[in-house]
Amino acid sequence: MEASSARFRFLAIHCLALLGPFYFNWSAFWLAVALYFVTGLGMTLSYHRNLAHRSFKLPKWLEYSFAYCGVLSHQGSPIQWVSTHRVHHQYTDTWDDPHSPIKGFWYSHFDWIDDLFGSPDALEFKNVGDLKRQWYYRFLHFTYPYHSVALGILLYAGGGLPFLVWGMGVRTVCVLHITFSINSIGHMWGKQVWNTGDLSRNNWLLGLLANGEGWHNNHHAFDYSARQGLEWWEIDTTWYIICFLEAIGLATDVKLPTEAHKKQKALSGKAQS
Repeated sequence: MEASSARFRFLAIHCLALLGPFYFNWSAFWLAVALYFVTGLGMTLSYHRNLAHRSFKLPKWLEYSFAYCGVLSHQGSPIQWVSTHRVHHQYTDTWDDPHSPIKGFWYSHFDWIDDLFGSPDALEFKNVGDLKRQWYYRFLHFTYPYHSVALGILLYAGGGLPFLVWGMGVRTVCVLHITFSINSIGHMWGKQVWNTGDLSRNNWLLGLLANGEGWHNNHHAFDYSARQGLEWWEIDTTWYIICFLEAIGLATDVKLPTEAHKKQKALSGKAQS
């Protein structure tokens, strides 16, 4: 039942996005761009680097604010997303990995959500005790779908169908497929520069589109690192924002790979395609 509901929601949001050309205006377009950045940052900075890997610390009010932005990306509650991601790192590119392309490209890109939503007790969320202990994340977990519904109502009230179609439909579909591309393309096409023992790749295009998450081989080599674009030319928007937050005293305990760890993980010779 849960899987059917998830499939329906994903289908509905894609159908809404298809109306984009018929309800285009520049205000709606720029609203979608702004929400793309804000909700995408909720995934990369909050769900991924802050909550899943504890790469840095934030004051609770700011941590919770960024997590709420992630909720509006339509990819599950923080508890569910973080639990799945931690399992992914525990069993990367094995048959126990929730979304490895060894099960097929389309499975890793999208079909894996049937397994996730179809059997929510399969993971039992045992690996996210740090989140389950906090009332805020429990609240978001049990009320997750309603926050997107509320956003949709606000968008419609503020700008009618153009705002709803672009701010909810087009924006959400773009965020979803770019995130899903890390699971699929990010484990199939690109370069491996570190010895991770898995299929993770650095993909410059995903690096640009996913706020730095496309440097995926870097991430699997040093999953605790708040920085994923480790070279100066590896654009990592999320890292730049973390640096800003650290500079003004809001981000603390920012973790980075040591030179010794880099030498340990480095492949001999040139990067392998």
